[in-house]
Amino acid sequence: MTQNTPALAIVVKGWPRLSETFIAQELVALEEAGHDFEIWSLRYPTDKKRHPLHDRLKARVRYLPEYLHEDPARVWAAREIAQRLPGYREAYRIWRQDLARDRNLNRIRRFGQACVLAAELPADTHGLYAHFMHTPSSVARYAAIMRDLPWSFSAHAKDIWTSPEWEKREKLQADTYGAEFGATCTAFGAAHLREMSDDPARVDLIYHGLDLTRFPAPPRKGPADLRKPEDPFHMVSVGRLVEKKGFDKLIDAFAQLPSTLNWHWTHIGGGGLKGALTAQAVSAGVADRITWRGACDQPEVISAMREADLFVLPSRIAADGDRDGLPNVLMEAASQLLPILSTPVSAIPEFIDTGIHGTLSEDDPAALAKAITVIAANPAQTQSMAHAARTRLTQEFGMNPGIARLSKRLHDLCQPINS
Repeated sequence: MTQNTPALAIVVKGWPRLSETFIAQELVALEEAGHDFEIWSLRYPTDKKRHPLHDRLKARVRYLPEYLHEDPARVWAAREIAQRLPGYREAYRIWRQDLARDRNLNRIRRFGQACVLAAELPADTHGLYAHFMHTPSSVARYAAIMRDLPWSFSAHAKDIWTSPEWEKREKLQADTYGAEFGATCTAFGAAHLREMSDDPARVDLIYHGLDLTRFPAPPRKGPADLRKPEDPFHMVSVGRLVEKKGFDKLIDAFAQLPSTLNWHWTHIGGGGLKGALTAQAVSAGVADRITWRGACDQPEVISAMREADLFVLPSRIAADGDRDGLPNVLMEAASQLLPILSTPVSAIPEFIDTGIHGTLSEDDPAALAKAITVIAANPAQTQSMAHAARTRLTQEFGMNPGIARLSKRLHDLCQPINS
């Protein structure tokens, strides 16, 4: 393989994205492991900043038409080519079957993007790999059928828990043009997907892990040792302002903290609930203790973690079933010896045993307020748990084992049939 003739096409929802550092980390590691690939993005970037990881990637990035009507000439030319491909009729049949069960414009857009992808893939492409089981996997699947190529996916959180059951099953069955393999980043998610597959071995548990070479060594002293008596107890959260992150419950918890506790909270991340949450903070009387920093790159995130006393992520299950998997920000906090307060949702207990590596609280405001109060009053015990979390991170959640397993899977996927 050479950089000019990629054997693998990687389909992502958007590139680059600040909120998906785990994807950038994986792709850089795969490139360094010798994989040649192109990235095909369904959307153009919207973030104004980039992570240093994005600049390390050498792969070519190509953008599919985000909305079909914006580039009709490209779409129709691609469809003419796609219609002559060996698997077009079958891909069209399957798409029509899917559309009958999921009548929306997004499903139509997926097929149009798949036509462009199938038409424009380099001739020597041997396989497709999609990040996220929903939209990117649908585009990859339709295109793979058209080109008679194997495909695979990596599933994470929302894509698992909000996708229709029929769609997940069909993407995991050999007789419905399912993936050669599916990787997912939590044991919780892997168990769910294996129940839907015709072969449990089709689903791999591959933790993202953390590439600790990208992070500074933790401070020699813990946050509590560095804080002056007059300084507030400083909490930080990193996560999109969406329902499943539970920040509305956290704001209600802040309003219940004892008046004797001097505290401040910094939030990092974008998201659609910013207006509602800032208004909630004003109504709760805590707005003057909150800093909303918006989207930040990774060096800024790590700097904020090193200045904080507690990392808080009050995840919960959203009304539509969406939930976190195992958020990488928990591991990033552990890398800096920052104590952690979270909730026992989804795969978070796979990394944090409450009372050992951090504190897991119910996502109830009163419970969160009580946990914050106890943590602030017991810095020595809290710092001991932070050390335990970092030890677990380094011993069990390094990046390399997962990358080695994924690399082998992708290498096998891309082997020519006649090799």
